[in-house]
Amino acid sequence: MRSELRQVRTGGVPSVVDLTEECAAFVRGEGDGLLQVFVPHATAGIAIIETGAGSDDDLLAQLDVLLPTDGRWRHRHGSPGHGRDHVLPAFVPPHATVPVLEGRMALGTWQRVCFVDTNGDNPTRHVRFSFLPG
Repeated sequence: MRSELRQVRTGGVPSVVDLTEECAAFVRGEGDGLLQVFVPHATAGIAIIETGAGSDDDLLAQLDVLLPTDGRWRHRHGSPGHGRDHVLPAFVPPHATVPVLEGRMALGTWQRVCFVDTNGDNPTRHVRFSFLPG
């Protein structure tokens, strides 16, 4: 298995960061197998969604509705409402697996691999790409 840890800059604001091109470059030249994308953080996740047509903004807006930044959270360290960030991975899991065929991700036409982070306390995050040959 080949694995690399990459840095992701979110700027400390809720973000959906498209990692698709980085993922494609990571598996280019490989044969068949699986790409595992994993976030080693308790407050971020990986989503496979369409981007660029508003879905990324819709996701962040809906997460604000579902997980509001207010005082309801028992987990209270960090900025106000930060407890919601620790619940995020239950809704946007910290991992995704993508089939790779002949060195290319087998994504659908509009699917993109995205890093989702609502945690404004950390402007720099990490993601691990791992390729498991078939």
